[in-house]
Amino acid sequence: MTERFNNQHQEARTSTKLTSPELIRLVYHPAPEPLQPFITTLFTLRCDETEIRDVLPAAVGYLVVMLNGDGTLRFADGTQGTSFPELVLTPTTAAVEVDVAGPWAMIGAALSPLGWAALTGLHAGDHRDRIYDAGTLLGPAVQELGATLRSSTANDEDMAAMLAGFIGPRLNVPPPDRIAMMKHVGDWLSSAFDPPVADLVARMGYSERQVQRLVERYFGASPKQLARKYRALRVAALLQADDTSDARLAEVTNLFFDQPHMIRELRHFLGRTPSRLNSDANPLLAATSGVRGYREVRPNFARIPNES
Repeated sequence: MTERFNNQHQEARTSTKLTSPELIRLVYHPAPEPLQPFITTLFTLRCDETEIRDVLPAAVGYLVVMLNGDGTLRFADGTQGTSFPELVLTPTTAAVEVDVAGPWAMIGAALSPLGWAALTGLHAGDHRDRIYDAGTLLGPAVQELGATLRSSTANDEDMAAMLAGFIGPRLNVPPPDRIAMMKHVGDWLSSAFDPPVADLVARMGYSERQVQRLVERYFGASPKQLARKYRALRVAALLQADDTSDARLAEVTNLFFDQPHMIRELRHFLGRTPSRLNSDANPLLAATSGVRGYREVRPNFARIPNES
């Protein structure tokens, strides 16, 4: 029943009319160098429309300050949540449908897996696919930051720096063995589009059960599910890129049983089919580090295999 519901829910998403990216103004802001292991990118996003609709690809997690606008997020399991002035979007296991009453303006930090663990301390598996009030998680200081940013006349770059300045002192870095574990997972994902779980177990030197538990704790999904997620995100990045060779396209499409399988996977994790990846209806696809960011932000975690 759940699988059937999810398939129907995802099918409805792909037929939904989305806001044109021409109406979205997106700017990336690099994180300060000391914070780059924790923050994949900072970004600001603005849209003057009164109704904005899009789909957010599966991601690690975000800390966001809403400068203007209110939104509703619908998750793949059918649950939904409304935005908060300062919000934390937890690690997501599938694409998330987003509806915003604009005009819309926000500033955010896309967190790495290490950044998620260090900033929130939450069990990613227990809290996946949710939106939380950042004030509840991080205390009143984040609400004070939000109020300051909403009344600020500073430019977007300076406001991004203020958000980074808030995050830095509040990072509670996990123990070295947990950092090493996360690096093993990143290296494992970077080694291939569809790496065997047995390779991760060998890298980490733990039992398979321990590996499953640790990956769920810090990434919000089992190793197999995590590999599926990053396979879809990275294949989408290559399908979008104009410079991807025919041989490379053949390589990535052959990762799936057949074309319907590829379509289902991309729809599940990105909310889009391959035919819509290069359409005009993908502002949040562009806004996040999950897809376009692989070519522009080049995250340190789970890089595209065999790409310099």
